[in-house]
Amino acid sequence: MILIAAPGQGSQSPGFLAPWLELDGVRDLVGELGEAAGVDLIEHGTESDAETIKDTKVAQPLIVAAGIVTARALDIPATAAVAGHSVGEITAMAISGILSDSEAMSLVGLRGRAMAEAAGLVSTGMAAVLGGDAGELETKLEELGLHAANFNGAGQTVVAGETDALAALAENPPAKARIVPLQTAGAFHTRFMEPAVVRVRDFAGDIEPADPNLAIYSNRHGDRVDSGQEFLDLVVEQISSPVQWEDCMESFVRDGIAGMIELAPAGALAGLAKRGMRGVPVVAVKTPDELEAAQAMLKGETE
Repeated sequence: MILIAAPGQGSQSPGFLAPWLELDGVRDLVGELGEAAGVDLIEHGTESDAETIKDTKVAQPLIVAAGIVTARALDIPATAAVAGHSVGEITAMAISGILSDSEAMSLVGLRGRAMAEAAGLVSTGMAAVLGGDAGELETKLEELGLHAANFNGAGQTVVAGETDALAALAENPPAKARIVPLQTAGAFHTRFMEPAVVRVRDFAGDIEPADPNLAIYSNRHGDRVDSGQEFLDLVVEQISSPVQWEDCMESFVRDGIAGMIELAPAGALAGLAKRGMRGVPVVAVKTPDELEAAQAMLKGETE
């Protein structure tokens, strides 16, 4: 079984959509996806600078659209599995058939706006903590009023909270730990996002999800979910709950995942997999140039 993995916010970079728009039909597809989300994805994916696409209401639709475009360029067999990291779970819902492309983009457009508004209430952010002792980190977070937001595995925990507290952590990190600020504009997956949960839950209540046609794993607990409604509910609640990607990787290994393909804008999940899923081959599809390698991995699994 090959895993199709959809990355989350922070994986975007200026101009990353440009090479994809050269593929037949992709410019029209991206235009349609952007219309559903209420965002000019062509402009933001080709012309906008790093600060502009850091904006949550821009970044999230860009990332989901890129994942959908990549997935549509691949011939994904029914035997594949899918998972997304944070907002990548909306990409995963589109790929697995839980939502249509239009529903997924409408949902992520609203999610991005709601989370941006919640982030604007208090000055907050996120940072990756690489290495160090987990117990010492937990003590530091309690002292500073910070929260563990993403348990990414491979020695990486993403923390979130008020910017002053994040600065204090960077000035005095746990022993042998490195603090890396992330290109996000709020304390996602923490209590600071509770206002966004309310808005997205109301919006999602009008969606009628289908059950997935691919095996799909949840960030909430790392396990497979067979009900489309349950998965959608978990995605809504996940906005203010930690991402358990480490648990997801443990489930991938347990279930015998034979390879992983990370959709554009790829890189972050591939790096985690190489450390947390040792021995599992990984293809990171950053540009259309990597599609051939991804197709070969899928073809090899189905032969």
